[in-house]
Amino acid sequence: VFFHNALPFVGFGFLDNAIMIAAGTQIELSIGVVLGISTMAGKYCQIQNNLFLFSSSRLAGYVEALASRLGLSIPDLTPKQADMWQTRLSAHLGKAIGVTIGCLLGMFPLLFFGDEEEKLEEKK
Repeated sequence: VFFHNALPFVGFGFLDNAIMIAAGTQIELSIGVVLGISTMAGKYCQIQNNLFLFSSSRLAGYVEALASRLGLSIPDLTPKQADMWQTRLSAHLGKAIGVTIGCLLGMFPLLFFGDEEEKLEEKK
């Protein structure tokens, strides 16, 4: 149950964080510079971009569909087993730990943005 819930959320956390970082940085460097808005306003635009263009619910659906195509099987549980507190706890822990690992892995775009931000600070 833990693994069945964790694996799709690793993929979801990875995609969500990587898209937020890449899109947010580009929004801040393009629109933010042109309009002269603050970093916080740029982050607000980034959040709006994620809400409307890359809806988290759509990403989660795609990741879960991919996981089922790759053979991640649903655990055979009786209705009584599925309703046990241990099963629910395992499912929630799997989702939480999975999305945490995915978000940590999804920070890889930060490796590529260090030089651009330093150049912008030097120009100021």
